[in-house]
Amino acid sequence: MIDRRTLMGATLAASLAARASAQTPPPVKSGALPAGLPQPVETIDLWPKGAPGAPKVPLVETVNERSTDPQLTDRAVFGISRPRLVVFRPDVPNGAAVLITPGGGYKWVVIDKEGYELGRWLSARGFTVFVLFYRLPGEGWAAGPDVALSDAQRAMRLIRQRATHYGVDPERVCAMGFSAGGHVCTDLVARFAAPTYAPVDAADALSPRPFCAAPIYPVVSMDRKNAHPGSRKLLIDDNDALEAAHSPHLNIAANSPPCFLVHAEDDDVVPVANTLMFRDALKAKGIKVETHLFANGGHGFGLRKAIGKPVGIWPELFLGWAKSVALI
Repeated sequence: MIDRRTLMGATLAASLAARASAQTPPPVKSGALPAGLPQPVETIDLWPKGAPGAPKVPLVETVNERSTDPQLTDRAVFGISRPRLVVFRPDVPNGAAVLITPGGGYKWVVIDKEGYELGRWLSARGFTVFVLFYRLPGEGWAAGPDVALSDAQRAMRLIRQRATHYGVDPERVCAMGFSAGGHVCTDLVARFAAPTYAPVDAADALSPRPFCAAPIYPVVSMDRKNAHPGSRKLLIDDNDALEAAHSPHLNIAANSPPCFLVHAEDDDVVPVANTLMFRDALKAKGIKVETHLFANGGHGFGLRKAIGKPVGIWPELFLGWAKSVALI
């Protein structure tokens, strides 16, 4: 005999399993992967009926392996037509979630260095992590330069909608982004309330505002002097009239969330001025911000390139800050 509670639990488990199996798998590339690196399998498609405003020519999702070391993957994906979250669940949840937007200069989205490696590190410390594979603005989407922000807004709402399922507090969702993914992150900080897409279901009634945010060596400004040229080209092309609208430091809201900023002063890809301008804009609005600048570190250090250097302390500094703002 099966009691009613057991039956309901089994039905719910079956429903969740069916939902998971129906989702688009994580970006993959054929070939052997290093032993001992668990690859995530759980995903959440952002758009149940397909992403809005698709390009006329269908995209082909492509994963490139940029590493020549067989023991260290460095994959990047472009042609993303089914934007999705890849989930890293902790063994012991601390109740907080982190939405990660990896970099890639808006040319592609990095998988390992600023995605899965951070997913593993943060989930090992109790965070439930969602790595976002967002659509790229240069690939013909109708939303143009707002397309990645649309995906980030939708992702925040879905995380909140499923908070009970993942054992997280729907209020305690942090956004963390790197390089061009840092632009997605800072854009979310500044313009979380901007109506960038038509609502598609009940999740869109929820707030996309992060509880807090951690832009790491972020692209921020779109002015020609300080912008990362590749990101600017793919985001707004040569349209100077769009610079201000897509420079997050010029669009900070009065209720934008507190931020944790990290940058290396010798960054020769994204000038440290991007972080400094963003900090100044937050301070001008009275928004709490903690800033860490390192003399050396270059660009794109993530976790792997920071090992053994002073900049390598940034993840621990983030944990301390997360406690100070009550994320954990």
